Amino acid sequence: MKIILYQPDIPQNTGNVVRTCSVTRTSLTLVRPLGFSISSRHLKRAGLDYWDEVKIDLVDNLVELLEKETKPFYFFSSKVDRPYTEASYTADSILIFGSETAGLPNIFFERWPEKFYTIPMASNARCLNLSNSVSIVLFEGLRQQHFTFV
Repeated sequence: MKIILYQPDIPQNTGNVVRTCSVTRTSLTLVRPLGFSISSRHLKRAGLDYWDEVKIDLVDNLVELLEKETKPFYFFSSKVDRPYTEASYTADSILIFGSETAGLPNIFFERWPEKFYTIPMASNARCLNLSNSVSIVLFEGLRQQHFTFV
């Protein structure tokens, strides 16, 4: 599987996602602009020594990337109602998460509304931490694949 973080803002969250990707053999794509420097000490600290174990790509335009994509992809947002457990993940699924402060832009909702899912939360709750959200969804996808990375 692959994780895509759209314009992440908080280096510690991205570092934590790197750790999760490392232990699950998942690749990571970061969509620019980032809210931090890749050389940020906070980013490096949160990712510890896992950086060398994860394939990380940087891209500038997610729409262009997805228009060419043949693998299944899914967006995750607190602004929709369909739970993430209803998606049928495959071993090559791409899981896309928005930034911590702005989420995902409307262009994605307008273009691919059928690909949006949410993690159910208590009503009036703002949202989960980005790195926690990635873990929840990724592990559901891996569970559906019978944890084949093990």
